[in-house]
Order: sequence, then structure tokens, then C-alpha cells
Amino acid sequence: MAEQPVGQMLDAIGLTADIDDGDMTMDAIVILKVIKADGSVHLVKGRSDALDWVTALGMVTAAQAVENSGYDLADEDDEP
Repeated sequence: MAEQPVGQMLDAIGLTADIDDGDMTMDAIVILKVIKADGSVHLVKGRSDALDWVTALGMVTAAQAVENSGYDLADEDDEP
């Protein structure tokens, strides 16, 4: 298996993210579901060059918590 850039693949499957103008993307982790030529299904992980393992683990853990809880960002007008 050879490493290759995934930007065009992500564009082709319609990947989008809610990012405001002026926001700066620092790191990324991508988990891909891949169907091989033989029909087997695999998960493949990619990450940005500068991403260290501690930050990667934190990002995956936070993403899992968000996915499990259905967390939504509070409106700025909502005060506790």
C-alpha cells in the first residue's frame, strides 16, 4: 500500500467542514472507509505531517465524545 495525498478523494466524496473565514486549520486526522478490489472493507487513517501522537489522541477522543453525545455549540447569546 502506497501513501498518497487524500485531498481530491475527500472532495470527490463531498467532505465539508464548518469553518469560518479567517479560521486557521492547524492539524487533521482523517479516517477513511476503503473497499478493496477483493471486496474487503478496511479503515485507513491519515494525519497531517506536524501532528504529534498526544494531540492526535486528544482529537480522536474529543471527536468520539462529540459523536456520542450529539454536542452542539451554544449560541453566543446563550449565557449560563
